[in-house]
Amino acid sequence: METELRYASGPGRWVLAATVLGSAIVAIDATVVGIALPAIGRDFGTGMATLQWVVSAYTLTLAGLLLVAGSLGDRYGRRRVFVIGVVWFALASVLCGIAPSAGMLIAARALQGVGGALLTPGSLAILEASFVPEDRGKAIGAWSGLGGVATAIGPFLGGWLVQAASWRLIFAINIPIAVVVVALAVRHVPESRDPQATGRVDVTGGALVTLGLVGLTYGLIEGPTLGFGDPVVLAALVGGVALLAGFALWESRTAHPMLPLDLFASRQFTFTNVVTFVVYGALGGALFLLPIMLQQVSGYTALEAGISLLPLTVIMLALSARSGALAARIGPRLQMSVGPILVGLGFALFVRVGHGGSYLTEVLPAVLVLGLGLAATVAPLTATVLAAAPARHAGMASAVNNDVARAAGLIAVAVLPAAAGITGSAYLHPDEFAHGFRIAALISAALCVLGGLVAAVTIRNPRPVTVVPVAAPKSCAHCGLDAPPARATEAAQVPVS
Repeated sequence: METELRYASGPGRWVLAATVLGSAIVAIDATVVGIALPAIGRDFGTGMATLQWVVSAYTLTLAGLLLVAGSLGDRYGRRRVFVIGVVWFALASVLCGIAPSAGMLIAARALQGVGGALLTPGSLAILEASFVPEDRGKAIGAWSGLGGVATAIGPFLGGWLVQAASWRLIFAINIPIAVVVVALAVRHVPESRDPQATGRVDVTGGALVTLGLVGLTYGLIEGPTLGFGDPVVLAALVGGVALLAGFALWESRTAHPMLPLDLFASRQFTFTNVVTFVVYGALGGALFLLPIMLQQVSGYTALEAGISLLPLTVIMLALSARSGALAARIGPRLQMSVGPILVGLGFALFVRVGHGGSYLTEVLPAVLVLGLGLAATVAPLTATVLAAAPARHAGMASAVNNDVARAAGLIAVAVLPAAAGITGSAYLHPDEFAHGFRIAALISAALCVLGGLVAAVTIRNPRPVTVVPVAAPKSCAHCGLDAPPARATEAAQVPVS
């Protein structure tokens, strides 16, 4: 049952606060861990592969279970699953903070990903179900904007904690926020379900895709160290690919798939996700290495590295809605073509970063160009994904695009360091790491340019609609479309990842 709240009402503000803070713990965690990687590596005396697993273990379970978690919320209650996810995430954060070894930290990070998968789809679904239709755009816009603020605060706060105390405290940030979220959700968030969600939850599909990603990621991370001919690595790679193929086969045959494959019958939907995969893969891989580069090579403190990308968030917050509005007027093709190329230029500029260089002359220009490219790309890309799917699958289309972005980052973190020659303890040797980072930056730049070219060839602007005035009886209130007209600012403000 849906509860129709007003955006400006007291109950509406409480619901918004609960969902924003719930999403914030995931956003903060995603940004602070990258800043803490050098400190984690020094504390445990580990190599690059372990640092990759600290990031990838979380993304694996998050990406693998995201669609299943959305289905659980639709069937058993969005508030219930959201609260379970927040509590799960908080408990896993405690385990991360007290982990006595790198292996335990990786396991706890995987558990964090499960909690993130449970709470992430619920936060937006609660807003959709709770607010009256005319206020949903405002609620989603506020959710997105305030979530961006949390993303911006994360690196600054994480860098300060790592520098002033210990990397372990970055996981303690989640605990008080989680307590507040649970209290607000239990007291103020109405329960909602999807009455049309019938049948069994596709647990088999979730298991196949998660295990497939585990096998593939293990093989890609451990292959450079153990050798790709190693029986365990080879079995992981072959098994991972086989399980992912089995997932596609299962989804095409099961009565209640978690991923309706008919979405990909749309050329626009398919190639928008291809562009997402390429651009977000480049982004995830490069931004995994950048904080290490700034601290290990350029001599930045953890706090300085944490705030170095702050202009990127500011640009995104200032320009994303305007970018979405422009794409709504002229079509998405131009921005989805030029934007990734600008992102690639930003990555290429990072090759200028070196030992003890100036932030203003080396890092900031790259960050500004990167921010402009992302601002041009993200909102039109999101709007295009939503517009390419039937109205009844709008939520699923957004979830698929979100999952594609996360899977791309997962694979890039596994592949890019090895492709750039950064393996073993290379991150502890500044000259060796700097050489590899420049190769990685150029690989990421090339991928983004490729994404822009794919968009230019495959993405199509919607045909202009000619409106012919037709006299109609005053009692006629039926709209021939199967969905309400899209509002540019709404589409622009829904984040991809």
